[in-house]
Amino acid sequence: MAKRNLTPKSENMSKWYTQVIQQAKLADYSPVKGCMVFRPNGYGIWENIQKSYQQLLDKMEVKNAYFPIFIPMSFLEKEADHIEGFAPELAIVTHAGGEELAEKLVIRPTSETIMYDMYSKWVQSHRDLPIKINQWNNVVRWEKRTNFFLRTTEFLWQEAHSAHANKQEAIDLMYEALASYREIAEDYLAIPVVTGKKSESEKFAGANLTTTIEAMMPDGKALQSGTSHHLGQNFSKKDAFNISFQNSEGQTEYAWQNSWGLSTRIIGAIIMTHGDDDGVVMPPKVAPTQVAIVAASQDKDIIAKVKEIKKQLQDADIRTASDISSETSLGWKLNDTELTGIPVTLIVGKRELENGKLTANIRFTKTKQKVSLENLIDNVKKILDSIQSEMFKKALERTKELTHSVENYDDFKKIMLGDRGFIKAFWCENEDCEKAIKEETKATTRCLPFTDNKGLVKEEDGVCIKCGKKATHRWLFAQAY
Repeated sequence: MAKRNLTPKSENMSKWYTQVIQQAKLADYSPVKGCMVFRPNGYGIWENIQKSYQQLLDKMEVKNAYFPIFIPMSFLEKEADHIEGFAPELAIVTHAGGEELAEKLVIRPTSETIMYDMYSKWVQSHRDLPIKINQWNNVVRWEKRTNFFLRTTEFLWQEAHSAHANKQEAIDLMYEALASYREIAEDYLAIPVVTGKKSESEKFAGANLTTTIEAMMPDGKALQSGTSHHLGQNFSKKDAFNISFQNSEGQTEYAWQNSWGLSTRIIGAIIMTHGDDDGVVMPPKVAPTQVAIVAASQDKDIIAKVKEIKKQLQDADIRTASDISSETSLGWKLNDTELTGIPVTLIVGKRELENGKLTANIRFTKTKQKVSLENLIDNVKKILDSIQSEMFKKALERTKELTHSVENYDDFKKIMLGDRGFIKAFWCENEDCEKAIKEETKATTRCLPFTDNKGLVKEEDGVCIKCGKKATHRWLFAQAY
């Protein structure tokens, strides 16, 4: 890997972001405009997110399956709001096998329609419910402006879809899914988030209620990082997909439904939240390589010790890589581990062997410490746990610093012209005010924050910062990616 030449993050985060992704070999441009290639360093992050989130899906008793990438156009047209919401982003297949298709096929922008057609076949009785199915797949939404991970024409995600016999059961699972997103963001990715509900204009096309986790990036812009939707009976009614069943009293009812999705844009959040002027900084829990071991010389005893330590750590389920090559200098090797964000680099040299203590470079703090070869596994695990915790604390402090409460529109505009960030402000919940605020400040309603995991919101007495009319909630505003 060539020596880095990064624009400082504090100087121009946008340039830094693109440069660091390519230099750290996370991703590269695809020959297909708007798409990207996941390189092993980047795809490894997604694999670890998958493994982590799969555990939470298992707790919710959600099963994995796979449905076709091609969806008949007529399926999307069955739910009016859904087709209207996605129409500008659709990629449509009109010819295949050398012939014009009798019915156009849409390349999957999301799977509600193709999955619910099958649900209607599988559900006859209340005994067939609930259905809780997840897909790990790719989707296509034709984006005009793209950016690595954050917004690409094709992206990877998980999308889960449930159907229930009663409304409350569905709503409970929607909130449980939202809580699982908060857990993955905060406990695994070290990214603090705000949970809340979207406004009517910002909710998912076809949903009754959209809930979200919102993260604040260091440049003062918010990133919607995962959404969980209650779809009501919008897709299950007879004029849509007819997911009907006989209840215990023999009466016909329609299923209540949810969907929720977390995509590879969360990798962009990791990079922006934790990276610095020298490269990527990876949270240990999802880092493709948690520990790198570097030989300080080609001495045979040192090489042998590197191999021994690597096996020890791997046997303890610590993701470990080693570099014993003679082609590059020690400084070059350390530069590589710093750029790619490996949490801990252990240096093995003659002095380390004599003292029985390895030199550990801690990527997050850019500090060095000695690690005894005795109880090495426990020592390394403690360091990794400490890094994970401290990364979250630092990100949380920055989010607090970038969160403001304002009582008037002038202060609102000043903040959005300055360092930006989250703004808590009264809004009357009229779409005209919401639209005007967006046009004048580029800030959107990110969510109405929840005070618990069940959708409770704080009621207050106030006036809308835009029109001065009565308002009862402080909404979270921000400019967004």
